[in-house]
Amino acid sequence: MNRNILVIGGTGKTGRRVVEQLKNKGIEPRIGSRNASPSFDWDDKDTWVNGLEGIEKMYVTYYPDLAVPGAKEAIQELTQLAKVSGVKKMVLLSGKGETEAEACEKIVMDSGIDYTIVRASWFNQNWSESFFLDPILSGEVALPLSDVLIPFVDANDIAEVAATVLLDDSYNGEIIEVTGPELITFKDIVNIISKTSNRRLNFYDITLEQYIEGMKQMQIPNDVVWLIEYLFSHVLTNPNNQLVVNDIERVLGRKAKTFLEYAQETAKTGIWSQVEVQ
Repeated sequence: MNRNILVIGGTGKTGRRVVEQLKNKGIEPRIGSRNASPSFDWDDKDTWVNGLEGIEKMYVTYYPDLAVPGAKEAIQELTQLAKVSGVKKMVLLSGKGETEAEACEKIVMDSGIDYTIVRASWFNQNWSESFFLDPILSGEVALPLSDVLIPFVDANDIAEVAATVLLDDSYNGEIIEVTGPELITFKDIVNIISKTSNRRLNFYDITLEQYIEGMKQMQIPNDVVWLIEYLFSHVLTNPNNQLVVNDIERVLGRKAKTFLEYAQETAKTGIWSQVEVQ
């Protein structure tokens, strides 16, 4: 079994999909998570040494996001340890239009280790596996900035790109930008989910201040509220993020998945039919 590839965040949204991609290629990667053996915990640096032992290549995702306080320091220390441990290549999942994430990218790029940066737009799966799911289930979706155009990208496409560049050294030294094939608004998305799931969804355009206040009232943790406010106020509105890039097609030789294709597939799983009981 090939165990010299580490997938940090190997049970997360992209990480578990990267693991699946590698397994499909006959590779059994080491999963970097708290419950794995050896375990990897971002909050426990003692686990990092064992997690990196014997590793040559690694896929790195930082939870919850490279923009949060402390992420840069963690990436700095991990990268230094990776170099000392003999890691030959790092693939870092980053976010488009995030200044803090770009600071983390620079750490990896300046490390002397071979690297590929995978810089992603917002995920389709935020609507089925993350913070947009609950409003969909409730049938009442209230979001700010409802007319901003976003090139939502599918997590499966991200993972396939990440696995490809992890194994193919011809992408060393590159920044790969992964977006969907179209620009789409929150209003468009709610309409598509409504049609594909055959449910009536009410959409309300609210201010960012109202959205943040609503999260606080729901007692969402402060660090999560901070991150979502940051993503809405700085990342979503960044003009560089309102661009479609064809790197998925360049790397995979096929077009990126549209939001409609994702919604049609997801609706079949029944995840959006589990209506909340008020």
